[in-house]
Amino acid sequence: MNDLVIIGKGPAGISAALYTARAGLKTTIIGKDNGALAKAEKIENYYGFENPITGNQLIADGIAQAKRIGSEVISDEVVGIGYDGNFVVKSNNGQYKAKSIIIATGSNRSAPKINGLSEFEGKGVSYCAMCDAFFYKDKDVAVLGCCEYALHEAMELLPVAKSVTLVTNGVEPIDKFPSNIIINKKEIASLEGDQTLNTIRFSDGSSISTAGLFIAVGVAGSSDLAKKLGAETKDTKIIVDENMATNIPGLYAAGDCTGGMLQIAKAVYEGAKAGVEVIKYIRSLKD
Repeated sequence: MNDLVIIGKGPAGISAALYTARAGLKTTIIGKDNGALAKAEKIENYYGFENPITGNQLIADGIAQAKRIGSEVISDEVVGIGYDGNFVVKSNNGQYKAKSIIIATGSNRSAPKINGLSEFEGKGVSYCAMCDAFFYKDKDVAVLGCCEYALHEAMELLPVAKSVTLVTNGVEPIDKFPSNIIINKKEIASLEGDQTLNTIRFSDGSSISTAGLFIAVGVAGSSDLAKKLGAETKDTKIIVDENMATNIPGLYAAGDCTGGMLQIAKAVYEGAKAGVEVIKYIRSLKD
């Protein structure tokens, strides 16, 4: 059992770990890649570096620092989080329990632009198969996506739904989807329905009937993960208070995923603040 799982191994996540690990908390960091910083060839506006540093080098140095003080760092893709009395973080290759979570996965720089998507959120459009599959028992449903995250959501739905269709919106899917998942590669024109979603219409004029559409585009972004636990979000940002706490006790967020200035300095501060608050939270559980 971890005291803390940090999702994301960028400046916000690593900064949090530097505080929690030094405080004696069992800290595990899980991240897939270097995110937006991987594209930064020269960073010149961050304190303490006389010469420019690449984003990849900055992340590598931070990870080495976190490991040196006792944090476990795992390279993996997180596809879901849940709660069973403790937080449960699901990745492609494992499952991790923790008393607290910090989401520090950066920001979704783009969201699916599909007519009707926002109108049917909560009315047939869902962001969490684990949370909402029950409501679609013996119904036809669809998953929007093409990769590991979409596969995870589809597999959650298969035992419950009448049928599961993967809609890729014109993107070629990975080749791991089982044969009992229908694959539709057409570009989506709109989502339609009366009070609730009932139709996905494609750009060629064809359509399919569906009772629900589960959004799983690319990898699970910060707001996607937060929504799975019922955390408050706005657009693609996670809503936090001055202590980086969400409305879910024990769940914190830091860095680009909270909005505002998308800068390393902000991410490091918010990670440090989240880490300090997690220390207080974990210690309060032992009182």
